Amino acid sequence: MPTALLVALGGALGALARWGAALGMARWLGTNAPWGTWSVNLAGCFLIGLALPLLHETHPQRALAVVGFLGAFTTFSTYTADTLVLWEAGRTGLAFANAAGSVVAGLVACGLGLALGRALA
Repeated sequence: MPTALLVALGGALGALARWGAALGMARWLGTNAPWGTWSVNLAGCFLIGLALPLLHETHPQRALAVVGFLGAFTTFSTYTADTLVLWEAGRTGLAFANAAGSVVAGLVACGLGLALGRALA
């Protein structure tokens, strides 16, 4: 199967899994906090940590599982894996910069998008 189709299939399954997890967590714990997002992000971090040493970069299963499924399930897992790889490579300054910078930049970008959306609405 072509790699692009594996990524697309994994992405579809990851998106459905994220949606299902969000619904399930809302039913189980209510909607007073983003439990679905929190649980998906933690599960994604665990799963990408499990997959990285088991699936070589050239394995088609990695395209399906990591790029497709986990890419749609949660991008937080990729962000944490990238940060951990930097940390393990001894690039602690860059690891901290990536961790903090991604959060701050994401909040700024989200705030700007929210402001623009409100202005256009």
